[in-house]
Amino acid sequence: MNTWGPILATTDLSGPARHAADRAALLAVETGSPLTLLHVTPGETLAELRQWLGVGHASEASLLEASRQQLQQLADSLEIRHNIKVDTVGTSGPVLGEIGRQADALDAALLVLGARGAGFLRRLVLGSTSERLLRRTQRPVLVVRQTPHEPYRRVLLALDFSPWSMQAVTVARRVAPHARLVLLNAFQVPFEDKLHYAGVDAATIDHYRVQARAEAVQRVNELAAQAGLKPGQWEACVIEGEASQRIVEQEQERDCDLVVLGKHGQSATEDLLLGSVTKHVLAEGSTDVLVSTSKAT
Repeated sequence: MNTWGPILATTDLSGPARHAADRAALLAVETGSPLTLLHVTPGETLAELRQWLGVGHASEASLLEASRQQLQQLADSLEIRHNIKVDTVGTSGPVLGEIGRQADALDAALLVLGARGAGFLRRLVLGSTSERLLRRTQRPVLVVRQTPHEPYRRVLLALDFSPWSMQAVTVARRVAPHARLVLLNAFQVPFEDKLHYAGVDAATIDHYRVQARAEAVQRVNELAAQAGLKPGQWEACVIEGEASQRIVEQEQERDCDLVVLGKHGQSATEDLLLGSVTKHVLAEGSTDVLVSTSKAT
């Protein structure tokens, strides 16, 4: 087994957030990677407590100790269930800063977050905090939405042929080493609406459509070959339409349990994660989402 690198799973200790810890443990087993659970008590929570009760009140120490015990209990349950060693880190302060600091200290290969936690983790995934986290980090981020039962088996990998696409394939193969990859490209005829408006006939536009599809199929095959994918490890899905809609549609139709997106799009200024595509996938999709945050060099 080839060890990938440390996995850092952040939890707010809520019931739903435990799905992320379970998924992180499954990944640790499958990849042979060390696993650390991180719980951050938000600094603003402690500041509010001190404002009401005063600095040094016993309730603050009780709160931190209760969190430490819950974190250790979660780690113990994972160790028993998955037969692995789980380290824990309990800390307090600015949530993003602490996640980044612990990720750097571990040199984490993967950050794992729950999509349906309570409190700060829910805001982390669904609000502006996630955008700040993913702007800062150069580490892959896995957002867990499902209750995990087995390793990932079928992965939908959205490609736009930018420099981030190849790295997304690499990360997908590390997170899901035994899964079948569905390489999806959603193409569109350039300026189709304007062509219609300009009076270009339907036959000519259909010719452009056939050409665009053929070029997309060729590029998917070239990328698969460049990535060293073998027949049986992957399949192509080249489909016309808007990317965010097609990703959600195909993840369901093809029974995928993970969607992989590159952080950036075709240009350096187009951030896929911070735009409409990933927001739509997180809002409307039903699977886990892995965001690759670095590009091939």
